Amino acid sequence: MEHQIPESKFEDKRSNIIEDLVAQNVFKIDGRQLYELSLYELMKTYTEKN
Repeated sequence: MEHQIPESKFEDKRSNIIEDLVAQNVFKIDGRQLYELSLYELMKTYTEKN
């Protein structure tokens, strides 16, 4: 039986930030898709927007 590895708090936070940025019509940062960016880059943009 395979055990599912639970999502880390960082991945969960990252997903929430991506969802919030998409809700604000932000789909790319510096020409890169949101899912390509690190948590740090996402948080930096997110805090600048809010």
